[in-house]
Amino acid sequence: MNFFQISSEKIGFYRKLGVNPNDYFWAAKTEGKSAQPKIPLFMQLQKNKNASATPRPYLHDVLLETGALWKLAWPILVGQLATVGMSVVDVAMAGHASAADLAGVALGVSIWNIVILTIMGLVMSVNPMVAHHVGARNLDAVAHVVRQGLWKALVVGATAFVLAQSASFVFDYMPIEPEVRDVAKSFVRVVSFGLPAFTAYRVLYGYSTSINQTKPMMVIALAALLLNGLINWLLVFGNLGFPALGGVGCAWATTLCVWFNLIALLSWMHCSPAYRSTWPFAQYEAPNNQSLRHLFKLGIPIGITHFAETSAFSLIALLIARFGSREVSAHQIALNFTSLTFMVPLSIALALLTRVGQSLGAGDAAAARFRSWVGIAVTVVFSLFSALCMATFSHWIARAYTIDIPVAQAAAQLLMLAALFQLPDCIQVAAMSAIRGYKVTRAPMVLHLTAFWGICLPLGCLLGLAPQWMPLAPTHPMGAQGFWIALTVGLTISATGLLAMLRHTANGAVLKSLPRASPGTI
Repeated sequence: MNFFQISSEKIGFYRKLGVNPNDYFWAAKTEGKSAQPKIPLFMQLQKNKNASATPRPYLHDVLLETGALWKLAWPILVGQLATVGMSVVDVAMAGHASAADLAGVALGVSIWNIVILTIMGLVMSVNPMVAHHVGARNLDAVAHVVRQGLWKALVVGATAFVLAQSASFVFDYMPIEPEVRDVAKSFVRVVSFGLPAFTAYRVLYGYSTSINQTKPMMVIALAALLLNGLINWLLVFGNLGFPALGGVGCAWATTLCVWFNLIALLSWMHCSPAYRSTWPFAQYEAPNNQSLRHLFKLGIPIGITHFAETSAFSLIALLIARFGSREVSAHQIALNFTSLTFMVPLSIALALLTRVGQSLGAGDAAAARFRSWVGIAVTVVFSLFSALCMATFSHWIARAYTIDIPVAQAAAQLLMLAALFQLPDCIQVAAMSAIRGYKVTRAPMVLHLTAFWGICLPLGCLLGLAPQWMPLAPTHPMGAQGFWIALTVGLTISATGLLAMLRHTANGAVLKSLPRASPGTI
């Protein structure tokens, strides 16, 4: 049997990047024949002895793509879990110091999370741009994007530092104990010194992910987790002669670990041959206004999207506080567990952005569409599994967090509601990343703002707070359950809109890539 062959030039190119060329998208006729249109791998044909063309089994291609996607995603997942583990260590260490230290760290972390997630969105524009250039085999452009991304990181990091320092004064206007206020203010002020390093690290993170190098971030995150625990032990409790800083010691641990991440990733990149063909530090390059405008044009909508979602969850926690510690504790338990399970679809989504972007950079819109829907299917399968586990074991999960029976019962009820939005939550994060692979960011931003701030929060206030001046308000407030019902509605609207947007974008790209018929040929 004769098979379409991937050219030796392209095989050499992808091996140079440390990538299996069988994962990629082109096929061409044997040399010496007329040029053929590009055909995605999953649509290649083989000729049998009777010269009749039969398509490769579709399921086989789905499994191949799923394997390639998971190969990129699992190191990201381990790294994400290690990062979440750092927050767990901070809370545990502060809790053993004193109740005031724990409360202060919790308030400080709420500001820190909003800032860093917004920063992650702002600098994420590097991911699709690098992925497109890798797919197009334009290695010089990869280095250019990374250098300009680092200039952007300098601006974003400095601005974030100033804003975080200013945000620390918010605690002066909150009705909290003076000891808690002092810890929270000091936490934010100290941890803000890590923001310049964090922005630069996220640029290099996006660059490394987009050239299929995800294991370095996993190893570095695991090392940072151990380092964070050690520094917390030294500075929170004052062991081995170090000063006992309490909750502020957690801030110093976080700051030092952020700088460690940046230095470690730079060292890994310098030593690894996988980065040599796209090494961004081979030459100095001044800021380029046109490139920076393009990076900000893509990044600002992503940053606003992240801010809208993160701030909505933070605001819900504040609104629930009026119902007392039981509701707040139940909400935090359910939110913490769902945040852990969310790391899986989030990691798949980040890998999906790379796969889609590389396909589009190679000029293969059909492969990009195929990869998008395979990624959606993978997250759907996981969402059904996680929803089943939450619904079945909700009481056991809640009991693992607390021995307080009323709190555990309330948390179990919220976990049942969380099981309902697993499907739309997983779909929306995967669809959002696939759309970003097409460099489309504004329309998803508008949809997300509408879903969270236009629908979810007002509906949550209606159900959860039941203000009598609002029409259709229930007789009694539903508390945290009302807000979680609203979250389910908002996420479902977001997922539905993003699926329609992805379908329109992917099909439009495929149609645009088809050759136009010449006049008179029909």
